Amino acid sequence: MVLGPDDACGPGALKVIDIPEGTRPRLPATWPGLPLLIDSPGWQPVLSGESVEIRVAFPDIGPVAEMRFDGVTAGLRVNANLHAPLLCVTDVFDVASGDLGLPGRVNR
Repeated sequence: MVLGPDDACGPGALKVIDIPEGTRPRLPATWPGLPLLIDSPGWQPVLSGESVEIRVAFPDIGPVAEMRFDGVTAGLRVNANLHAPLLCVTDVFDVASGDLGLPGRVNR
């Protein structure tokens, strides 16, 4: 999922980004059809010691060589209105980098 700030979720909080009405971004084949930048591919992470490995194939959306990421465990609050926003990040339990610095890089 793609997250961005939205004070409707709370001061300084994040939400899953909406796809604005009338726009048609490139989306992966596993996109669930919601007007949100979220995916549902069924990935199987491999946990080993202090590392997490996720093998991701994006043949339908092109190269992702510049992608950066971090690991976060958190809750998602689901609101009744689709764009109120629908999914807010709540109750952040842990951030792998400690500071959400997006240290993860694509390893080809």
